[in-house]
Amino acid sequence: MKGVSDEKFPHREAGRGRFERGRGHRGPHGHRGGGSGPGFGPGFGPGFVPGFGPGFGRGPRRANRGDVRAAILSLLAESPSNGYGLIKTIAEKTDGAWRPSPGSIYPTLQQLVDEGLIEALSEGRGTEFALTDAGRAYVAEHAEEMENAWNAGPDSSDREFHQSIGKLMGVIHQFRSGVSEEQRAAAIEKLDETRRALYKILAD
Repeated sequence: MKGVSDEKFPHREAGRGRFERGRGHRGPHGHRGGGSGPGFGPGFGPGFVPGFGPGFGRGPRRANRGDVRAAILSLLAESPSNGYGLIKTIAEKTDGAWRPSPGSIYPTLQQLVDEGLIEALSEGRGTEFALTDAGRAYVAEHAEEMENAWNAGPDSSDREFHQSIGKLMGVIHQFRSGVSEEQRAAAIEKLDETRRALYKILAD
């Protein structure tokens, strides 16, 4: 099976230059003042503030090799699937908290084929895989391991927290355009109140 080639990224120096140009001066308390979005003051540019982008500064959890292996086996125990289908199903079962990359799925599929636990049902693009008899026996003998692959994700309170942040960001985005200066000023005041209240919670 062909491996997945590494994606090419822009040279880090070019990215650093853009970052430096986007910096503002330091304020009286040592805070940066750059990165402002239109009319929203420091820190209200794209992504709101550092750490408040998608996932509130924390992306989908990174799974270790064992998680991917167990997840694949447990899903193939239910029905045959191809690599894309496995990625999609894992994301759906974890409410988007875990979406493994093709670079982790396809090498693991090849490893499981080499171990004789799964087999390819066809050749070429979109190849589906299914458990072999040895694979079904392995899944039955390692039921707890299969279950743990899904229990390692973020708990419900963590999910609710990030969903709440997402809803807040959706409302804030509406104030970037199409509102009056009075409405925007009122929004900034409420956001400042909320920020102070959150700091107070942390201090308690």
